[in-house]
Amino acid sequence: MFKKKEKPIKEKKVRTVKVGTRRKTVIALWVVLLASVSFGVYKNFTAIDMHTVHETETIELRLNDTNGIENFVKNFAKSYYTWSNTKEAIEARTQAISGYLTKELQDLNVDTIRADIPTSSAVTDVLIWDVAQSGENAFIVAYEVDQQIKEGDQTRNVSETYTVKVHVDAGGDMVIIQNPTLSPDVEKSDYEPKMQEADNSVDADTVNDATAFLETFFKLYPTATETELAYYVAGNALEPINGDYLYSELVNPVFTADGDNVKVKVAVKFIDNQTKATQISQYELTLHKDSNWKIIG
Repeated sequence: MFKKKEKPIKEKKVRTVKVGTRRKTVIALWVVLLASVSFGVYKNFTAIDMHTVHETETIELRLNDTNGIENFVKNFAKSYYTWSNTKEAIEARTQAISGYLTKELQDLNVDTIRADIPTSSAVTDVLIWDVAQSGENAFIVAYEVDQQIKEGDQTRNVSETYTVKVHVDAGGDMVIIQNPTLSPDVEKSDYEPKMQEADNSVDADTVNDATAFLETFFKLYPTATETELAYYVAGNALEPINGDYLYSELVNPVFTADGDNVKVKVAVKFIDNQTKATQISQYELTLHKDSNWKIIG
């Protein structure tokens, strides 16, 4: 028998599409790719910025309410700076301050007050001068302690300024993580505001008229009701004080023109009928006159 001669199978050529680098399809793909990358980068930076802003807002919100930190430090200071030179009193002090200090600081303060020291101390006042955030959960508190120190028959008053660092947990629990450290006293600033002087922008008749209005107003002001005040004052420019004061005089009123209005800076002397002392209040007011004068700001 004869076998049929098999025909060789021809391989089918796979068609390939050659894409030129300048064709519109390639350009479109590159545009899409670049746009995707750019959008990703933008989102990444935006996310970082939003995270940073969120953290900043959180810190600011926490710093706005420092009453708890201030009270914590005040209570600590009352215990820390109060002592007498007896074994029982020293043990009581050690026990009290352990409720505020880390274990490391408790050990550090073991010998700060000893039974052989000749003094005893009573805290008369604690003043908080500053609370500043230091990191996410720590606050540096500057405070002043006023003490009455007794040594034998001698008693003297002393005052000193310190700082401590307080750690605050997310739940609000606190602990002092830096021992009371000596700090410079808060002193009086040398700043003096520039004295305002009359610039002759308000004529003499207007000055006399406005002065008469102010004298009338301040005679009534201490006891004026809201209804009575409304005749002289627009809106909430001045609130009622309902005080037992007697008007005495205006001190150095300075008038300046402000468009259709007149601004005045003035001190007002009152006699306090309860204490009989002179009380001097300072005001910066804006006056306007239609048919009558009125305090508008």
